[in-house]
Amino acid sequence: MISRASVAQAPAAALVAVAVLTGPIVAVTQEPSVSAGTPAPQPTEAAAPAVPIDGPPPPVPPAVISRDGGQATIRAIRLATPLRVDGRLDEPVYETVAPVSDFIQQLPDEGARATERTDAWVMFDEENLYISGRCWESAPPEEWVATELRRDAFNMLNNDLFGFLIDTFYDRRNALLFYANPIGGFVDQAITNEGNPNRDWNPVWDVQTGRFDGGWTIEMVVPFKSLRYRPGREQVWGIQLRRTVMRKNEWSYLTLIPISAAGFGGRGGVFRVSAAGTLVGLEAPPVSRNLEIKPYAIGGVTTDLTAATPRVNDGSGDGGVDVKYGLTQNLTADFTYNTDFAQVEVDEQQVNLTRFNLFFPEKREFFLEGRGIFEFARGSFRTARSLRRQSVFGGGDAPTIFYSRRIGLQGREVVPILGGGRLTGKVGAFDVGVMNIQTERLADAGVAGTNFSVLRIKRDLLRRSSVGMIATNRSVSLAGDGANQAIGADAVFSFFDSVNLLGYYARTRTGGLTGRDTSYQARFDYGADRYGFELDHLLVEDNFRPEVGFVRRDNFRRTSVSGRFSPRPATIEAVRQFVLEGSFDYFLTADSGSLETRQAQLAFQTEFENSDQVGVRVSDSYELVREPFSPGRGVSIPAGAYRFSDAQVTYALGPQRPLQGRVDVTAGGYFGGAIRSIGISRGRMDLFPNFSVEPSLSFNWIELPHASARTDLAVTRVNYTFSPRMFFSGLLQYNSTNHTVGTNLRLRWEYTPGSELFVVYTEEQNIEPLRPDRYAELRNRGFVVKVTRLFR
Repeated sequence: MISRASVAQAPAAALVAVAVLTGPIVAVTQEPSVSAGTPAPQPTEAAAPAVPIDGPPPPVPPAVISRDGGQATIRAIRLATPLRVDGRLDEPVYETVAPVSDFIQQLPDEGARATERTDAWVMFDEENLYISGRCWESAPPEEWVATELRRDAFNMLNNDLFGFLIDTFYDRRNALLFYANPIGGFVDQAITNEGNPNRDWNPVWDVQTGRFDGGWTIEMVVPFKSLRYRPGREQVWGIQLRRTVMRKNEWSYLTLIPISAAGFGGRGGVFRVSAAGTLVGLEAPPVSRNLEIKPYAIGGVTTDLTAATPRVNDGSGDGGVDVKYGLTQNLTADFTYNTDFAQVEVDEQQVNLTRFNLFFPEKREFFLEGRGIFEFARGSFRTARSLRRQSVFGGGDAPTIFYSRRIGLQGREVVPILGGGRLTGKVGAFDVGVMNIQTERLADAGVAGTNFSVLRIKRDLLRRSSVGMIATNRSVSLAGDGANQAIGADAVFSFFDSVNLLGYYARTRTGGLTGRDTSYQARFDYGADRYGFELDHLLVEDNFRPEVGFVRRDNFRRTSVSGRFSPRPATIEAVRQFVLEGSFDYFLTADSGSLETRQAQLAFQTEFENSDQVGVRVSDSYELVREPFSPGRGVSIPAGAYRFSDAQVTYALGPQRPLQGRVDVTAGGYFGGAIRSIGISRGRMDLFPNFSVEPSLSFNWIELPHASARTDLAVTRVNYTFSPRMFFSGLLQYNSTNHTVGTNLRLRWEYTPGSELFVVYTEEQNIEPLRPDRYAELRNRGFVVKVTRLFR
């Protein structure tokens, strides 16, 4: 079921609303005069910055940049007239103002000058911030990697890119990231605590690209109205500029980013906000208490034969509203009424060969925005390069204290959200997040109306460290009488470039359960580029139940250790890096202290200069199964003790290739029997710049002494992009475990910044092999039209 019926109206109501809500709009920038992009008179000397600078002193005009080793300070250029954002770079400012250049490689040659020249300009007027770039290329356009047009698509990271990061509060840990490729595809993200990127943060801004004989050009404009920053007209921000040349697998920045921060593939370097440059000379208008109102209208037809009360071709119409209001320059309040998520893509199905819970990511926009502030005990372990596989048989991840999918979803039942609010931002030296949501009562499904509350407070310490607390409340517990609460405290300390310490302590309270309700973790991580070491201890007791969170496995005490050696051989031209890693995980039951899981792993991987990767991993496991479980139809793993080994070979094609993906082949023991698996993940075929197919396949053959089974999972996503703000996506899924085929077709059109039209069709069918009557196999089907309109 993809929508809910609350008001019986014709489905055409939403179509009528399109005409009402998509009326005349106001552009981001006004039509400029013929003197567009003319620089204002520039100062003759460097002005004293509004706050102390963490970097070189401000450049003395007419210079626009000063450098000191790997750090840089940029002076923003004031414009007398707005810039004409067309990607051509033909305004006077580009002739009269020197560019920022001399980008520094992070990969492959740390600290060396970038092999392709990049010129950049940072400008502003009374309403907008402008970032422009001229990206020189020694290769012809047919060798550039530019295959993605969809806004915020993950595959954008595999394209040639130019972008910038701004730390508007200059706290050296939180930032906003904007980047685009040569054909105009673009991404915007909010970064929290040097990590936790949120691609669903969608501010109003614009970008245009162009070409010249020596490469490509780009102009980006961000209205000050879309940003939050410190009080005062004179601003000092953090800034980072990034250029990616994928055919060379080269990542370069304005400042020196340690290679240890790159992570596998190089994508993690931009998260090192503390290593960004400084932007001075910027004069911003006062931050208004910006009010944004975003109503929606929806209509559709639903058939659901699996519901407690089956429905066939049930028409419905509804509406609601989201409101965003800037309470102060640092605090933003969000309110939602009659919240609807019909436009959200359905979950990708997973095969579960373990006895533990599966984790599905959040996809709903309201809960994704601002999610970074609610992260608990995660830290910014951007240096993590681990090859170890989280035990397919052991689970063992640390609990998630706040897991937003607990709100509005209960089992397979979609629970309507009546409304709620969220407050996020800064109060003095503290980051604050508060959320309260009320869901509806569903009498037929036995779901009580429930209130969900979350409070998160965090205090920054030193340069890259923090301490904080979290508290959650669910008014109706799932496990006992009354409510369920969780409370915890966490601390993250990061020193130098590669040393990280993390710890937390948390408890829960559930009616009818007493004692054994604690969880804690202590973790040390050294994540340099050449060497790595990690030591971790984690406890989750059997009554620790954060019912607004997620626990994969309970009643265990885990101690784990791993070590890594990852040299970059200078004498082997085709190889960028070797990685050798060993790890050992030891699980005891928390209540009795008996051994439940033991796993040793050894992995070796080679990353080539063309970004292909090949690896091999072997593991030896011991598992004590206390209760039987089923990994597939007709197969049950009896209780007992098991020891087995397996091996896996992996090959991943580089992201710059027209055909991408990762192939895994696994063979070995499995709970007294044998398993063979073949998987294709992160697959992608770029048929045209605006058309791609993304297949994922998983085949598992299980042989046990008493039975055998096979599980097949096929997930394919088809994307057609009309423009960066309009695309069609189809998700097709087949799962042999429950014999279902699912279809999810979505058309999204952002007809003006922040306002969208969605057309969604969803269907799920049973496909029992001996059932030829296809209509009888239908489980559910829905067609929805939804339109939103942003007023600001």
